[in-house]
Amino acid sequence: MDIENILKKKVKEYLLLKYSISNYLIEISKTRKEFQGHYTIVLFPLLPILKKTPIEIGNEIGLFLQEKEKYIQEFNVIQGFLNLTFSDRFLTNLLKGFNLNYKLDIKKEFYLIEFSSPNTNKPLHLGHIRNILLGDSISNIFKEVGNKVHKTQIINDRGIHICKSMISWLKFANNATPKTENIKGDIFVGNYYVKYNNEYEKQVKDLISKGQNEDNAKKNSKIFIEAQELLRKWENGDKDVINLWKRMNSWVYDGFSKTYENLNVKFDSEYYESDTYLKGKNIVLDGLKNKLFYKKEDNSIWVDLSSKGLDKKILLRSDGTSVYITQDIGTAFLRYKDHPKMDGMIYTTGNEQDYHFKVLFELMNILGYPWSNKLKHLSYGMVDLPTGKMKSREGLVVDADELISDMNLKAKIISESLGKINDISKIEQSKLYNQIALGALKYHILKVDPKKRILFDPNESIEFNGNTGPFIQYTYARIKSLLKKNKNNTSFSDVILSEKEKNLIIHLNDFPNVILSSYKTLNPALIANYVYELVKLYNSFYQSFSVLGNDEIHSFRVLLSKKVGSYIKKSMLLLGIDVPERM
Repeated sequence: MDIENILKKKVKEYLLLKYSISNYLIEISKTRKEFQGHYTIVLFPLLPILKKTPIEIGNEIGLFLQEKEKYIQEFNVIQGFLNLTFSDRFLTNLLKGFNLNYKLDIKKEFYLIEFSSPNTNKPLHLGHIRNILLGDSISNIFKEVGNKVHKTQIINDRGIHICKSMISWLKFANNATPKTENIKGDIFVGNYYVKYNNEYEKQVKDLISKGQNEDNAKKNSKIFIEAQELLRKWENGDKDVINLWKRMNSWVYDGFSKTYENLNVKFDSEYYESDTYLKGKNIVLDGLKNKLFYKKEDNSIWVDLSSKGLDKKILLRSDGTSVYITQDIGTAFLRYKDHPKMDGMIYTTGNEQDYHFKVLFELMNILGYPWSNKLKHLSYGMVDLPTGKMKSREGLVVDADELISDMNLKAKIISESLGKINDISKIEQSKLYNQIALGALKYHILKVDPKKRILFDPNESIEFNGNTGPFIQYTYARIKSLLKKNKNNTSFSDVILSEKEKNLIIHLNDFPNVILSSYKTLNPALIANYVYELVKLYNSFYQSFSVLGNDEIHSFRVLLSKKVGSYIKKSMLLLGIDVPERM
């Protein structure tokens, strides 16, 4: 039981015993820094009930907690606030009871969590990494609180953007393959997407120079017309086009798999837009028959959401082809069919799609799906580089694999310069470099509130000091080293605690509440900030006091260090980060 619940329980017991007051809502919070104390009980709501002054009520409750329960070392009442300073015995008993098998008062449910969801015309890049890491961490957090989780993705494997890479390969590749070029499949295909756009821009400029306006030049570009023709052939099932599509997508899937492996991320299922968009079209047509949607004179199908504060939205074009949301409708239906017991679903996408998902969720409601009110959008800001915004069409992106490789190299250089791992094998060193690199990358991304944009600086993220993954990993390794040296047990009775030791215990106490808040707000940054603060508190304590020794205070400090280490490890694992036992 945490501090707040312990205090609430005892104050309720007191009010019931002395005043026969039950079911009273007690308001408790941490004491503000400018006042003396650890926790504060708000007294104002009790004044009209007990007909007493704040001083009288505060003294009664303070003395009860101090003299009878031995929880409080001292207390003070300032206006309507009772500030409590905990006794050493209360805090050490609290520490002994800490464990990671806590229980949170939430309903256990079954959630599908969608993330990554890439296009098969380009490799995964830094923008995808934020998506992947958020989705994976939220999955960990949902499992931590007791939910059943199914991690899934929708692979956008069809459409004009895919055909752009295909036509570019046909025109420029001379039958080259990832194997002949010794290049990862998704990077290989992505290079042809860039080649397409370079050629397209060149042709558009040429047409403009010959007198066409910009709109007509874009429509009349030869390579664009060829890509459109390829799309029509694909939709009509042309055998040669389908075979090329399958072949190029297979190259991309091989590349994706390697990137996911490098990030240590796995999915429970994959859906493909080429399968789900047809189901979405059928659902829209059924909705039209049931008068949920309406048809315009040009035969396009729409839904009117103006009564919901949204706009009118096209669902099928006049030629019968689907739009982006059509595929999402089909995917949602198929997922419900595959997982009829699911309680809800979370979509992880950038905040430029906020409106799209408001429309989608409203459509699910109109279509009568029973779980429509359980759909959530984990919206996040874009990732920028010091050089500016990333642009896939122009090839101005940070490739995920190259970034991970670069981070590994930085971790190697820094670790070797410290000279503390020369006695372990090359295999173990390589594993350590990877743990540090991924710790740096993942923490740098996840420590930022999802709603905020990120300016990603790989050099800053790999530092061994400051608010970084390696700094936290290094503290954990230091604790493990200390515990290995410990020859003493961790039994003790009464010890006198410093304020730094008290603050560490109080911070450890916050862990379940941080997990609950992170779960409710879909925000792993709360956990990242928690563990960083924990590490700062521990390092301040470590620099001030010796941990190892043969008396009771050192036994206490060993136990404190052990608990801190376990909470660091748990926090980092929820972020998808491994913590090495030595660095």
